[in-house]
Amino acid sequence: MAIVINGSGTVTGLAVGGLPDGTVDSGTLATNSVDSAELIDGSIDTAHIAANQITTAIMPTGSVLQVVVGELNSTAATSSTSFVDSGLSASITPRSTASKILVTFNAGGINKSAENNQCISFKLIRGSTHVHGGANVFFTGTGFGISGIDAGFTHLDSPSTASAVTYKITFKARIAASVSMATGGEASQGARLILTEIAG
Repeated sequence: MAIVINGSGTVTGLAVGGLPDGTVDSGTLATNSVDSAELIDGSIDTAHIAANQITTAIMPTGSVLQVVVGELNSTAATSSTSFVDSGLSASITPRSTASKILVTFNAGGINKSAENNQCISFKLIRGSTHVHGGANVFFTGTGFGISGIDAGFTHLDSPSTASAVTYKITFKARIAASVSMATGGEASQGARLILTEIAG
């Protein structure tokens, strides 16, 4: 078929592939003329994605968005039978109000000081709100507690905010005698609070 340049400004008779390589460049393409329908599978690889272009807004539900860790490597002790601040906390600013925060708490070096039955209780606080009952460690019979006992829990929280939130651990004794955690001064016997933001 002959190539015809029409008076209307159109060209007919041009076969697919009839233009030589390099004829159409980026300046020739109209704005927004290439959409996803024209892209073949696998045409965009990691080398063609600019840095920081994968944002949290396009991450699927269940994706991990960020992780924050709070640590306590010095002994926290109390004789109070009411919950008091342990000194272990961590703050996180969620990327979205729909995000969930998976809170993981673990404490080592749990001990007691008196020769009697005793219990140490832990509670999770977000801001000033009690969000989880935590864990209990019971010492039964006579004898002192032994450093190195571990306790912990996990809790999936829904803070429903994109503002900074602080989680902390409070603890108390069942009877008015000293209980402690992170006893021993070693990192393995410390306490840790891990906040993992999960896309909602």
